[in-house]
Amino acid sequence: MHDRAAQFSPFAALTGFDDAVRETARVTDSKPELDQDALALLDVRLALIKSRLSLAPEVEITYFKKDPKKAGGAAEVKRGVVRRIDAFERRLVMEDGGVIPLNDILALEGEVFSGAEES
Repeated sequence: MHDRAAQFSPFAALTGFDDAVRETARVTDSKPELDQDALALLDVRLALIKSRLSLAPEVEITYFKKDPKKAGGAAEVKRGVVRRIDAFERRLVMEDGGVIPLNDILALEGEVFSGAEES
């Protein structure tokens, strides 16, 4: 009786097809290119953060996170305290253990920049 019932069970001939269609339909963005002024501002702000690491500066970082499955990615925002800037590996290390590659940073905001000369 069990063997006979198996012949009437649903059959998915294209196992994984629905997942593949959903993945293909998922949209990713390309990484935005920053102009020279924006890059210069980021450099100034990174230097300011580095000089004030002992004050545990809290910043809001907008960065481009690459998609693990396909080309492109999306801009994300992370807020937290910067623990250190690793110039050798070109990454920003957060107090919560998060790591953001310096080349992926799009913008830096926070009170640490208030009143600071940015030229």
